[in-house]
Amino acid sequence: MRQIIFDTETTGMNFNGRDKSEGHRIIEIGCVELIDRRPTENYFHQYINPEQTIDPDAVRVHGITNERVAGEPTFAAILKDLLAYLNGADELIAHNMPFDQSFLNREFKLAKAGFKLEDRFPLTDTLQLAKNKVPIAKYNLDALCKYYGIDNSNRSLHGALLDSQLLAEVYLRLTTEQSGFDFAATTVQSAATPAETIITTISASSDSWQRISISSEEAAAHQAYLEKIRQ
Repeated sequence: MRQIIFDTETTGMNFNGRDKSEGHRIIEIGCVELIDRRPTENYFHQYINPEQTIDPDAVRVHGITNERVAGEPTFAAILKDLLAYLNGADELIAHNMPFDQSFLNREFKLAKAGFKLEDRFPLTDTLQLAKNKVPIAKYNLDALCKYYGIDNSNRSLHGALLDSQLLAEVYLRLTTEQSGFDFAATTVQSAATPAETIITTISASSDSWQRISISSEEAAAHQAYLEKIRQ
């Protein structure tokens, strides 16, 4: 079983429209891979140039500025690598899936991909899973981390990769009370920091290599996390 847990950050959202993605774009995507419910070294993380201005209210949420993503590739430019990474997934998992789904479908349409996310992958919404199981007032990621005792102290701002790692821990607790991976131990570098490195990974279900841009701090923190769970 290959599951991909993912999250996106965006330029903002259309609060007044049925389609929250209308008029907005994705600026960051982070994906974590689980094979038979265990994390692997194969993950995907990319900042994206949205070719439009990021709303100030959105910057206050995720800290990603127009200057930070100005030199990043467009979504169309990273689409091939993203699809190669997702290829073969038995399930895609996100918190409030309709939100991320609508943004990805908008990007697919703008890139003339010719399909929607739900056309290719089974989708699971952890928000709905939580509402059916957890007796709490709010169902956001912070509230679920608190309920399950998951350390999210590194989450001063939203970030697609860190949020995906936290959500993976929440998902495992929601479905079988499985835990012990301590995704929250990974420290994700501030979006405003320019230092980056290139990590090459290979998908467990394909022969295509993926090249992703991450910071040296992110790479070191991820490696420390992997060594921890192997003990």
